[in-house]
Amino acid sequence: MSQLQSLRGMVDLLPEQTRRWQAVEAVARDHFRRAGIEEIRTPLLEVTELFARGIGEGTDVVGKEMYSFLDRGERSCTLRPEGTASAVRAAVQHGLLSQGAQKLWYAGPMFRYERPQAGRQRQFHQIGVECLGVSSARSDVEVIALAWDLLAALGVQGLELEINSLGTPEDRQRYRNQLVAWLEARVDQLDSDSQERLATNPLRILDSKNKATQALLVDAPTLLEALSPESASRFEQVQELLSQLGIPFQVNTRLVRGLDYYGHTAFEITSDQLGAQATVCGGGRYDGLVEQLGGPATPAIGWALGMERLLLVLEAAAQADPEGPAARLTAPSPPTVYLVNRGEAAESAALGVARSLRQLGLSVELDGSGAAFGKQFKRADRSGAAWAVVIGDEEAAAGVLRLKPLLREGEEQRLALNAPSELAEALCQAEQR
Repeated sequence: MSQLQSLRGMVDLLPEQTRRWQAVEAVARDHFRRAGIEEIRTPLLEVTELFARGIGEGTDVVGKEMYSFLDRGERSCTLRPEGTASAVRAAVQHGLLSQGAQKLWYAGPMFRYERPQAGRQRQFHQIGVECLGVSSARSDVEVIALAWDLLAALGVQGLELEINSLGTPEDRQRYRNQLVAWLEARVDQLDSDSQERLATNPLRILDSKNKATQALLVDAPTLLEALSPESASRFEQVQELLSQLGIPFQVNTRLVRGLDYYGHTAFEITSDQLGAQATVCGGGRYDGLVEQLGGPATPAIGWALGMERLLLVLEAAAQADPEGPAARLTAPSPPTVYLVNRGEAAESAALGVARSLRQLGLSVELDGSGAAFGKQFKRADRSGAAWAVVIGDEEAAAGVLRLKPLLREGEEQRLALNAPSELAEALCQAEQR
């Protein structure tokens, strides 16, 4: 019988990788707690209309990349391709917006049918923040600072912030008209994808990865030139507040977000940790989305970071600085105690000791191999544990265990087998010495 494999672009997270993910999530969770941001969990599967209406019919995500199908009730359903629309739908559906501004975060898998590559899979994972009911330039900067500080705390090096203003819908329509007229005069110089987008979503041409198109766009009109005085003033305020916080930034007039619901502040945070600049976080303001999804007119801003790309960046950071925060974050967490045991009576006693120590809050790895003591001690050394607790049949018969230091010099101690609190106390006293 042939061996089954995971689908292309659907990647398993093995224990070592999962441990690193959990460490990142723990740091993020603590940052969000200190900022008063609460977690929300939404379904993986939503009605297709949510994304068609929220993201936009003309986007690549809706047109080419979504996993959509009819369920048994003949309803069109979609595996969520991003987290914002689901978070907003939940806030509207459950009346959260009537309770005042909502600061929410989420983490989990998203799905897009793209060509898999390093840091980008068809099932990918994001951590995101959505702040609903906040409208000021200050709230834009607070959200950007939260992302910047989280990445810095994780140990990501070479951070750069790029910002732009997408203005109001009126600003964008004015700019769209200018851009389309300019591009139509040069349509034969555009790549095929950009020629397609010219009729459906011309602003996305600014985000083209085609080098010839990018070279052409150097002389194109910019969105900043089309901003109303009010929009321009708001963007100036964002820049001033970022400068006050000491967060360096560059204005990138070509920066657009790939989804239709964005307006005013848009931003990306990149890192050069992988050699070339790689985007690790992106977001912006989306004041019209809540109303598009059936809620009251509500200003909002958010961002998301991709876990797969972030973990690649953190691994590079750990290699570059073995003593830095990224290295500490991705390092294995060794047990406090490795429990070496052999013999029928010893193995029975060891199971009870391991359970009791764990109940007292200690991390204990119980060797279940039944191998010779020498082999078990080699595994104990490789585990990184600070202490070995040794129980053989001789110790079990005498009602004792041996506590042996593995990472420091010290005398071996013999302690009562049935007194786990005494053992825990001995470990605590030894750590303090």
